[in-house]
Amino acid sequence: MKMRIGIPKGSLQDATLQLFAQAGLQIQVNSRSYFATTGDPDIECLLIRAQEMARYVEHGALDAGLTGFDWVVESGLEVVTVADLIYAKQSRGKVRWVLAAPESSSYQRAEDLAGCIIATELVNVTRNYFLGRGVDVKVEFSWGATEVKPPMLADAIVEITETGSSLRANHLRILDTVLESNTQIIANKAAWADLGKRRKIENLALMLRGAMEAKERVGLMLNVRQEDLNAVLAVLPALKRPTISTLSEPGWLAVNTVIEEHSAWEVIPRLKEAKAQGIVEYPLNKVVM
Repeated sequence: MKMRIGIPKGSLQDATLQLFAQAGLQIQVNSRSYFATTGDPDIECLLIRAQEMARYVEHGALDAGLTGFDWVVESGLEVVTVADLIYAKQSRGKVRWVLAAPESSSYQRAEDLAGCIIATELVNVTRNYFLGRGVDVKVEFSWGATEVKPPMLADAIVEITETGSSLRANHLRILDTVLESNTQIIANKAAWADLGKRRKIENLALMLRGAMEAKERVGLMLNVRQEDLNAVLAVLPALKRPTISTLSEPGWLAVNTVIEEHSAWEVIPRLKEAKAQGIVEYPLNKVVM
Protein backbone atom coordinates (compact mmCIF):
# COMPACT_ATOMS: atom_id res chain seq x y z
CA MET A 1 0.00 0.00 0.00
CA LYS A 2 1.59 3.24 -1.18
CA MET A 3 1.65 6.19 1.17
CA ARG A 4 2.71 9.76 0.41
CA ILE A 5 4.34 11.85 3.17
CA GLY A 6 4.99 15.58 3.09
CA ILE A 7 8.43 16.76 4.23
CA PRO A 8 8.71 20.47 5.18
CA LYS A 9 10.83 22.29 2.62
CA GLY A 10 12.92 25.18 3.89
CA SER A 11 14.30 25.85 7.35
CA LEU A 12 13.10 22.54 8.82
CA GLN A 13 14.16 20.38 5.87
CA ASP A 14 17.66 19.39 7.00
CA ALA A 15 16.62 18.71 10.60
CA THR A 16 13.69 16.59 9.36
CA LEU A 17 15.80 14.53 6.95
CA GLN A 18 18.35 13.90 9.73
CA LEU A 19 15.57 12.77 12.05
CA PHE A 20 14.19 10.35 9.44
CA ALA A 21 17.68 8.95 8.85
CA GLN A 22 18.20 8.38 12.57
CA ALA A 23 14.80 6.69 12.72
CA GLY A 24 16.01 4.29 10.02
CA LEU A 25 14.33 5.68 6.91
CA GLN A 26 16.77 7.21 4.44
CA ILE A 27 15.28 9.87 2.15
CA GLN A 28 17.05 10.74 -1.09
CA VAL A 29 16.37 14.29 -2.22
CA ASN A 30 17.03 15.56 -5.73
CA SER A 31 17.78 19.29 -5.74
CA ARG A 32 15.92 19.62 -9.05
CA SER A 33 12.74 17.87 -7.91
CA TYR A 34 10.16 18.20 -5.18
CA PHE A 35 9.77 14.43 -5.09
CA ALA A 36 12.02 12.28 -2.89
CA THR A 37 12.56 8.54 -2.71
CA THR A 38 12.90 6.50 0.47
CA GLY A 39 14.29 3.16 1.57
CA ASP A 40 10.70 1.91 1.99
CA PRO A 41 9.09 1.09 -1.39
CA ASP A 42 5.67 1.81 0.10
CA ILE A 43 6.53 5.36 1.17
CA GLU A 44 7.23 8.27 -1.13
CA CYS A 45 7.88 11.82 -0.03
CA LEU A 46 7.05 15.23 -1.39
CA LEU A 47 8.86 18.40 -0.33
CA ILE A 48 6.24 21.02 0.54
CA ARG A 49 6.50 24.35 2.35
CA ALA A 50 5.35 23.96 5.95
CA GLN A 51 2.86 26.79 5.40
CA GLU A 52 1.04 24.73 2.74
CA MET A 53 1.27 21.27 4.33
CA ALA A 54 -2.11 21.25 6.09
CA ARG A 55 -3.88 22.19 2.84
CA TYR A 56 -2.45 19.27 0.87
CA VAL A 57 -2.97 16.83 3.73
CA GLU A 58 -6.57 17.98 4.22
CA HIS A 59 -7.27 17.72 0.46
CA GLY A 60 -5.80 14.20 0.33
CA ALA A 61 -2.87 14.93 -1.99
CA LEU A 62 -0.74 13.78 0.96
CA ASP A 63 -1.67 11.01 3.40
CA ALA A 64 0.39 12.64 6.15
CA GLY A 65 2.98 15.33 6.62
CA LEU A 66 5.23 17.15 9.05
CA THR A 67 4.52 20.79 9.71
CA GLY A 68 4.26 23.27 12.54
CA PHE A 69 1.30 23.55 14.87
CA ASP A 70 1.31 27.25 13.94
CA TRP A 71 0.56 26.56 10.28
CA VAL A 72 -2.18 24.07 11.14
CA VAL A 73 -3.88 26.73 13.29
CA GLU A 74 -3.30 29.40 10.64
CA SER A 75 -4.88 27.23 7.92
CA GLY A 76 -8.05 26.53 9.91
CA LEU A 77 -8.27 23.16 8.13
CA GLU A 78 -9.35 19.87 9.69
CA VAL A 79 -6.54 17.32 9.89
CA VAL A 80 -5.67 14.61 12.40
CA THR A 81 -2.86 15.44 14.82
CA VAL A 82 -0.90 12.20 15.13
CA ALA A 83 2.07 13.21 17.29
CA ASP A 84 4.09 16.15 18.54
CA LEU A 85 7.77 16.19 17.58
CA ILE A 86 9.55 18.83 19.65
CA TYR A 87 12.36 19.97 17.39
CA ALA A 88 13.13 23.15 15.49
CA LYS A 89 15.74 24.54 13.10
CA GLN A 90 18.37 25.11 15.80
CA SER A 91 17.21 23.24 18.88
CA ARG A 92 15.11 20.56 20.53
CA GLY A 93 12.45 22.94 21.70
CA LYS A 94 9.36 24.90 20.85
CA VAL A 95 9.41 28.12 18.89
CA ARG A 96 7.41 31.25 19.64
CA TRP A 97 5.50 33.71 17.52
CA VAL A 98 6.00 36.98 19.33
CA LEU A 99 4.64 40.49 19.07
CA ALA A 100 7.61 42.83 18.77
CA ALA A 101 8.03 46.59 18.35
CA PRO A 102 11.02 48.92 17.93
CA GLU A 103 13.09 49.39 21.08
CA SER A 104 12.81 53.15 20.54
CA SER A 105 9.01 53.09 20.47
CA SER A 106 6.63 53.76 23.36
CA TYR A 107 4.69 50.51 22.80
CA GLN A 108 4.71 48.24 25.86
CA ARG A 109 1.73 45.93 25.29
CA ALA A 110 -0.73 44.87 22.61
CA GLU A 111 -3.31 47.46 23.69
CA ASP A 112 -0.86 50.26 22.90
CA LEU A 113 -0.98 49.31 19.20
CA ALA A 114 -4.60 50.33 18.53
CA GLY A 115 -4.87 51.74 15.00
CA CYS A 116 -1.37 50.50 14.06
CA ILE A 117 -0.08 48.32 11.22
CA ILE A 118 1.17 44.83 12.15
CA ALA A 119 3.27 42.91 9.61
CA THR A 120 3.38 39.10 9.79
CA GLU A 121 3.22 35.84 7.86
CA LEU A 122 0.79 34.47 10.46
CA VAL A 123 -2.12 36.70 9.46
CA ASN A 124 -5.17 34.79 10.77
CA VAL A 125 -3.61 33.95 14.13
CA THR A 126 -2.48 37.56 14.56
CA ARG A 127 -5.93 38.93 13.71
CA ASN A 128 -7.54 36.58 16.22
CA TYR A 129 -4.97 37.55 18.85
CA PHE A 130 -5.88 41.25 18.59
CA LEU A 131 -9.60 40.54 18.24
CA GLY A 132 -9.45 38.57 21.47
CA ARG A 133 -8.07 41.66 23.18
CA GLY A 134 -10.49 44.06 21.56
CA VAL A 135 -7.68 45.96 19.84
CA ASP A 136 -8.36 47.34 16.35
CA VAL A 137 -5.25 47.01 14.16
CA LYS A 138 -4.46 46.50 10.48
CA VAL A 139 -2.70 43.17 9.88
CA GLU A 140 -0.66 43.01 6.68
CA PHE A 141 0.88 39.89 5.18
CA SER A 142 4.66 39.96 5.08
CA TRP A 143 6.50 38.07 2.35
CA GLY A 144 9.68 37.84 4.44
CA ALA A 145 12.36 39.97 6.07
CA THR A 146 9.65 40.96 8.54
CA GLU A 147 12.15 42.15 11.18
CA VAL A 148 13.31 45.07 9.04
CA LYS A 149 9.84 46.54 8.43
CA PRO A 150 9.35 48.57 11.63
CA PRO A 151 9.15 51.46 11.95
CA MET A 152 8.95 52.60 8.28
CA LEU A 153 6.69 49.88 6.80
CA ALA A 154 4.90 48.69 9.93
CA ASP A 155 4.49 49.77 13.54
CA ALA A 156 5.08 46.29 14.94
CA ILE A 157 5.42 42.69 13.80
CA VAL A 158 4.42 39.18 14.81
CA GLU A 159 7.41 36.97 13.99
CA ILE A 160 8.72 33.52 14.83
CA THR A 161 11.78 33.16 17.04
CA GLU A 162 13.81 30.47 18.79
CA THR A 163 16.38 32.58 20.61
CA GLY A 164 15.31 36.19 19.97
CA SER A 165 18.74 37.04 18.57
CA SER A 166 17.45 38.22 15.18
CA LEU A 167 14.91 40.49 16.84
CA ARG A 168 17.58 42.02 19.08
CA ALA A 169 19.89 42.49 16.11
CA ASN A 170 17.14 44.54 14.46
CA HIS A 171 16.53 46.57 17.64
CA LEU A 172 13.12 45.07 18.34
CA ARG A 173 11.61 44.47 21.77
CA ILE A 174 9.28 41.53 22.48
CA LEU A 175 5.94 42.68 23.91
CA ASP A 176 4.09 39.35 24.16
CA THR A 177 3.99 35.73 23.01
CA VAL A 178 1.19 35.24 20.49
CA LEU A 179 1.58 31.48 19.96
CA GLU A 180 3.92 28.64 20.90
CA SER A 181 4.52 26.05 18.21
CA ASN A 182 6.31 22.78 17.52
CA THR A 183 6.53 20.31 14.68
CA GLN A 184 3.66 17.85 14.36
CA ILE A 185 2.81 14.79 12.29
CA ILE A 186 -0.60 15.41 10.77
CA ALA A 187 -2.73 13.01 8.74
CA ASN A 188 -5.57 13.15 6.26
CA LYS A 189 -8.85 12.00 7.81
CA ALA A 190 -9.53 9.38 5.12
CA ALA A 191 -5.99 8.01 5.37
CA TRP A 192 -6.31 7.83 9.17
CA ALA A 193 -9.55 5.87 8.78
CA ASP A 194 -7.79 3.36 6.50
CA LEU A 195 -6.38 0.72 8.88
CA GLY A 196 -3.42 -0.10 6.65
CA LYS A 197 -2.35 3.52 6.19
CA ARG A 198 -3.05 4.34 9.83
CA ARG A 199 -0.72 1.56 10.95
CA LYS A 200 2.04 2.87 8.67
CA ILE A 201 1.56 6.43 9.97
CA GLU A 202 1.56 5.26 13.61
CA ASN A 203 4.72 3.22 13.02
CA LEU A 204 6.37 6.24 11.42
CA ALA A 205 5.43 8.37 14.44
CA LEU A 206 6.77 5.70 16.80
CA MET A 207 10.14 5.54 15.05
CA LEU A 208 10.51 9.31 14.77
CA ARG A 209 9.69 9.79 18.45
CA GLY A 210 12.18 7.03 19.28
CA ALA A 211 14.87 8.83 17.29
CA MET A 212 14.08 12.07 19.11
CA GLU A 213 14.23 10.41 22.51
CA ALA A 214 17.70 9.09 21.60
CA LYS A 215 19.04 12.57 20.82
CA GLU A 216 21.44 13.83 23.49
CA ARG A 217 21.32 10.44 25.27
CA VAL A 218 23.87 7.63 25.35
CA GLY A 219 23.89 4.06 26.56
CA LEU A 220 26.14 2.83 29.33
CA MET A 221 27.11 -0.73 30.13
CA LEU A 222 29.45 -1.88 32.86
CA ASN A 223 30.40 -4.79 35.09
CA VAL A 224 30.34 -4.69 38.89
CA ARG A 225 30.76 -7.07 41.81
CA GLN A 226 27.54 -7.95 43.65
CA GLU A 227 28.73 -6.25 46.85
CA ASP A 228 29.40 -2.97 44.97
CA LEU A 229 26.08 -2.86 43.08
CA ASN A 230 24.29 -0.43 45.42
CA ALA A 231 27.15 2.06 45.24
CA VAL A 232 27.02 1.95 41.43
CA LEU A 233 23.22 2.31 41.32
CA ALA A 234 23.45 5.37 43.56
CA VAL A 235 25.52 7.08 40.84
CA LEU A 236 23.33 6.25 37.85
CA PRO A 237 20.62 8.73 36.77
CA ALA A 238 18.66 5.95 35.04
CA LEU A 239 15.99 6.55 32.41
CA LYS A 240 13.73 4.29 34.48
CA ARG A 241 15.59 1.40 36.05
CA PRO A 242 18.86 -0.06 34.76
CA THR A 243 18.90 -3.58 33.36
CA ILE A 244 20.89 -5.92 35.60
CA SER A 245 21.95 -9.41 34.58
CA THR A 246 24.33 -12.01 35.96
CA LEU A 247 27.66 -12.82 34.32
CA SER A 248 29.20 -16.24 33.89
CA GLU A 249 31.69 -15.47 36.65
CA PRO A 250 30.00 -15.89 40.06
CA GLY A 251 29.47 -12.72 42.06
CA TRP A 252 29.62 -10.40 39.02
CA LEU A 253 26.76 -8.47 37.39
CA ALA A 254 26.30 -6.56 34.13
CA VAL A 255 24.46 -3.23 34.25
CA ASN A 256 22.92 -1.47 31.23
CA THR A 257 21.24 1.94 31.30
CA VAL A 258 20.62 5.17 29.39
CA ILE A 259 21.80 8.60 30.55
CA GLU A 260 21.90 12.15 29.23
CA GLU A 261 25.05 12.56 27.14
CA HIS A 262 26.14 15.74 28.93
CA SER A 263 26.14 13.90 32.28
CA ALA A 264 28.58 11.18 31.12
CA TRP A 265 31.52 13.52 31.82
CA GLU A 266 30.72 13.41 35.55
CA VAL A 267 29.04 10.01 35.83
CA ILE A 268 31.75 7.76 34.37
CA PRO A 269 34.53 8.84 36.79
CA ARG A 270 32.11 8.40 39.70
CA LEU A 271 31.21 4.91 38.46
CA LYS A 272 34.91 4.05 38.41
CA GLU A 273 35.20 5.30 41.99
CA ALA A 274 32.23 3.08 42.89
CA LYS A 275 34.30 0.10 41.62
CA ALA A 276 32.55 -0.40 38.29
CA GLN A 277 34.68 -2.07 35.61
CA GLY A 278 34.55 -2.43 31.82
CA ILE A 279 32.55 0.78 31.42
CA VAL A 280 31.40 1.31 27.83
CA GLU A 281 29.56 4.40 26.52
CA TYR A 282 27.80 3.91 23.19
CA PRO A 283 25.58 6.04 20.92
CA LEU A 284 21.84 5.45 20.55
CA ASN A 285 19.71 5.64 17.42
CA LYS A 286 16.30 5.17 19.01
CA VAL A 287 14.79 5.00 22.49
CA VAL A 288 11.18 3.73 22.33
CA MET A 289 9.39 4.59 25.55
